[in-house]
Amino acid sequence: MFDSSNGKDQQHPQYNRDRLLVDELLRVIGAPTEYHLAELARLKVRYQGFPGARDLQRDLEKTLLQWQLTEDELYERTRQIHAIGRVYQQSPDGQQEDWS
Repeated sequence: MFDSSNGKDQQHPQYNRDRLLVDELLRVIGAPTEYHLAELARLKVRYQGFPGARDLQRDLEKTLLQWQLTEDELYERTRQIHAIGRVYQQSPDGQQEDWS
């Protein structure tokens, strides 16, 4: 929990796992897959307003710029992806995604 009295950032419980994923997203060259778009959107939502993980938040923004997308465009595209089907049905690592 964020303690405003001492100004310290909070450590997110999924940070280590998310760091690996953000690093993977940063390495995407060319057009991102639907899975990559969905993961970027999911992480943007997870860390929006989170008082910590500043490096992840910066790298998520960097990924948006690298893919030449605005946040609104990302969310519009992922809404379309999720309306068609379940993008996580066949995640590359075979694991179910954690939306917490």
